[in-house]
Amino acid sequence: MRGGRAEGASPATLGLVSRFAMELFPLVVLVAAALCGLVAGFLFGFAVVAMPGLKNLSDREFIRTFQVMDRVIQDRQPLFMVVWVGSVVALLVALAMGFQQPDGFTRGLLIAAATLYLFGVQLQTARVHIPLNNAIQTVDVEAIGEAEQTQARERFEARWNRSNRIRTAIAVVTMLLLLVVLMRLPTT
Repeated sequence: MRGGRAEGASPATLGLVSRFAMELFPLVVLVAAALCGLVAGFLFGFAVVAMPGLKNLSDREFIRTFQVMDRVIQDRQPLFMVVWVGSVVALLVALAMGFQQPDGFTRGLLIAAATLYLFGVQLQTARVHIPLNNAIQTVDVEAIGEAEQTQARERFEARWNRSNRIRTAIAVVTMLLLLVVLMRLPTT
């Protein structure tokens, strides 16, 4: 490296790479918005359909049903993993590329979106949902009585639902911020 650029790279080459990155930026933001939107939809589906439906089940049925659904995720279902991990990667790439944008407001929107998503969705999932899901996975409903099933459900359900509603809202806001970024970009 010499003078902040790779040896052998001409200013014209660097300009071409920079221009290509700027032309790619809207696509990266679109992919990030789509993947974050899919995550928001997944969380929303749990918030308004899956968990309210499970609420009507007995403690035993609730635990077993949640275990079966969660097992699909814990077994790293490929499409789910592409969307979940891809949303983080695409958002971070968009953020990195966004620092090349001349518009400070756009950079601010990207910083806000990434911060909200990483801390409000991903970190919250790691700190709240994964431990709760792992705990409910260890419950052997065949080996415990009704009172223990009720206790296991009570330790899980209210906290999981409350946290999921929060991360759902944050995922939706993240997607909306990314859509605002897209709308602010100049058209070519």
